[in-house]
Amino acid sequence: MKRFHVHVHVDDLDRNVSFYSAMFGAQPARLEVDYAKWMLDEPAVNFAISTRGHGRLGVDHLGIQVDSEDDLSAMKARAETADMTLIDQGATSCCYARSDKHWIVDPQGLPWEHFRTLGNIPVFSEGEPAVAATKLPEVAAPNSARCTPNMSGKPVGIPVKAGSTGCC
Repeated sequence: MKRFHVHVHVDDLDRNVSFYSAMFGAQPARLEVDYAKWMLDEPAVNFAISTRGHGRLGVDHLGIQVDSEDDLSAMKARAETADMTLIDQGATSCCYARSDKHWIVDPQGLPWEHFRTLGNIPVFSEGEPAVAATKLPEVAAPNSARCTPNMSGKPVGIPVKAGSTGCC
């Protein structure tokens, strides 16, 4: 199964959890002090919100969550065949989960995460303080670093925040 993923940065988690719980008719499947996630079957979506927006509110990134390694490999192969810039994170931890993932960026600069969740973890991202995570990719300020590790395809340069951990 493939599930559409949307991650939105919000300014008030409690207010937004109330709003989205009422809208979806369901409570979050995961609720933390800075993060909430609904795993809905109708519509099939992994909808997440967090207060980790680095001052930006609204849609942070979109994605496709898959259940199998074969599906993830097929999505990666399609991106490579289409000569898209690809950031392959492989096994990583973020958003209270261990995942295998890669990123592509659409022509407008909107990051797309393709991932398979491997398990839950008790912190937003391992190796960071629980509330100070950064993510990859992120539209960056003019003087921030550009991501280049593990890239293939057409080099369009994906802006990322300096010191980024590759978190979703």
